[in-house]
Amino acid sequence: MSTKSRVTYVNADGLIVGRMSSKIAKRLLDGEQVIILNAEKAVYSGKRKSQIAEAHIFLEVGAPERGPFHYRRPDRMLKKTVRGMLPCNQPKGKTAFKRLKVFMGVPLEFKDQQVIQFEDAQASKLKGPSLTLGELAKEIGWNQGE
Repeated sequence: MSTKSRVTYVNADGLIVGRMSSKIAKRLLDGEQVIILNAEKAVYSGKRKSQIAEAHIFLEVGAPERGPFHYRRPDRMLKKTVRGMLPCNQPKGKTAFKRLKVFMGVPLEFKDQQVIQFEDAQASKLKGPSLTLGELAKEIGWNQGE
């Protein structure tokens, strides 16, 4: 294996969170470095009210001082979704997770990079209702000033 790993830039705009995350986890385990852009524009499928209710129920689990800790920022929520698809208790999963970076929007340093989108993770294929990760984050208490 070469010392410099391949870098893949993924535009999450209009991609289904779960399908995109599974593909990214696979690439991370293969040794690629993955940078996700536009995290707040990724899409959850399902009715808006039921997704928000499910998120509120999930937020009640645990205690703020000892965990588990529930993020409300879209980039951190997406990062935790990918983490759930990696074997993070094993060394290969830990090193794979360290190769992941997630950003909201597109930082200036990545403006002119070649980005990919996964065709089979497109939200345009959904027939039912959906909401973006940014909308869900606002509903569960994301303070955009962070």
